[in-house]
Amino acid sequence: MALPTIAALTPSDWDVEIHDARTTPVDYGKKVDLVGITSYTADITNACKIADGFRSRGVKVVMGGVHVSALPDEALQHADSVVVGEAEAVWKRLLRDCEKGELKKIYKADTLIEMSGMAIPRRDLLDSSMYSSFYSVQATRGCPFNCEFCTVTAFFGQEFRVRPVEDVIEEIKGLNSKEFFFIDDNITGRAGFAKSLFKKLIPLNLKWGGQTTLNFAKDEELLSLYARSGGRYAFIGFETLSDENLRKISKSWNSPDGYREAIKRIHGVGINIVGSFIFGLDGDGPDVFERTFNFIMENKIDAAQFHILTPFPGTKLYDDMVKDGRISDSDWSKYHTGEVVFKPAKMTVRELQEGYWWIFHKTYEMKNILRRSLRSPRGIVYRIGTNLSYRKKARKMSHVVL
Repeated sequence: MALPTIAALTPSDWDVEIHDARTTPVDYGKKVDLVGITSYTADITNACKIADGFRSRGVKVVMGGVHVSALPDEALQHADSVVVGEAEAVWKRLLRDCEKGELKKIYKADTLIEMSGMAIPRRDLLDSSMYSSFYSVQATRGCPFNCEFCTVTAFFGQEFRVRPVEDVIEEIKGLNSKEFFFIDDNITGRAGFAKSLFKKLIPLNLKWGGQTTLNFAKDEELLSLYARSGGRYAFIGFETLSDENLRKISKSWNSPDGYREAIKRIHGVGINIVGSFIFGLDGDGPDVFERTFNFIMENKIDAAQFHILTPFPGTKLYDDMVKDGRISDSDWSKYHTGEVVFKPAKMTVRELQEGYWWIFHKTYEMKNILRRSLRSPRGIVYRIGTNLSYRKKARKMSHVVL
């Protein structure tokens, strides 16, 4: 929701249009005064080409986002200006500088923004048919944890900030949908805030999902309110079944010893789980894929996302791998967590890549989808739909036999 939010902050004397270059061609001949570009790491090379295309025609370009904030000097080779960190506090100043022909190279706020009175994203500028989670809302920023592979704290800070509950509720009431998604990195990161929010959601009779940690299963009231307020699914980062790996990535508060009981509690209140797992951590050997698959099936985790460990710029993981000479590929287009771009510690690059493909195919075989989806009649439509979506992704990957 970054661009719709920036659009909402743009003064009324500017006309704003949002274009998604991933789905439709860019019109370089369009008459514009300023082009703003944001991008994931995997798309940054194309984003830079777009920036070059506009600048070659005399159009000013500003770039921002997580990747640009981590590597601003790289972006400045293709842009007139870059925004480092959150753009809300500097955007209007940047526009006025642009009007005067005085764009600065770098704009960076002195402090993190306050979360009260935030602009409501201009969803009217987006084509809803292009997005699977069009109705998304942000209630918090930051994360109280600091996992070494994650870009969240590098960009939003480790300070956990929250919007006033009433502000969040008013935005949700304005959505033209009975379903939405919290894009927060950890919607239950501050239990007291989450409880207050969920209580206010109950009368609205909506359905939603969000990202959280297994810790919320330890708080019976929080868990109950999540479900009662319409929380139908939770994206949870299990990451690994190894205590050693969790310690090395600064996520030792997430203990595999408690995984099974937490899953039972979450399922018990009717919440579906989409678990996230990372492969290629230093403690992982070739057997990690089968062990993880067995864990998923034994605990009937409703759906799973799999990722190859990826050292994104701005993270401690990236800095450590650069220092140790472990990065084997600096082609940003491969930094989408589906390709190996570093030297694994306990397996070969081929074993890691083929293991990733194998577990995707295995998890989303029809018989395994049904085994997990039929665990309960409650929520079965969601489970089957989600699994079929991941199955489409799996079928595009190479078939391997371990």
